[in-house]
Amino acid sequence: MGNICRSPTAHGVFEARVREAGLAEQVEVDSAGTLDYHVGSPPDHRSQAHALRRGYDLSNQRARQLKAEDFDAFDLVLVMDWENQVAAERLCPPRHIRKLRRFAEFCERHDSPIVPDPYQGGPDGFEHVLDLVEDGSEGLLAHVRGVLGIA
Repeated sequence: MGNICRSPTAHGVFEARVREAGLAEQVEVDSAGTLDYHVGSPPDHRSQAHALRRGYDLSNQRARQLKAEDFDAFDLVLVMDWENQVAAERLCPPRHIRKLRRFAEFCERHDSPIVPDPYQGGPDGFEHVLDLVEDGSEGLLAHVRGVLGIA
């Protein structure tokens, strides 16, 4: 929603997977929120701390708001939950609706339709987000490799 918890975590984790796969020159990763609550702010300090414990540095990211032009610029626009999906659908030009998907669709080990917002909860919520995002990043990387024709 505000681009300070789930999205920057997914951004950092997937960007690391892309780098590890040697695809950084071919795959651009970015994140944005559907609301303008925190534009310009760094990721939530709890998201940063939990991510850093797993080796992901989110400190250089700054929140921004999703815009219609993002659907032109990116091949996929992934949302974390149903509410964000509805907000993104409102913004999405009809010709690009196929680009809009839920991040959790790419999870291979976890069976969750969404990545829940940890903002109001405790440490377990941030760890759960990381578990889902790491899982989804593996599935997403496999998807991207398929699109790029890389085994």
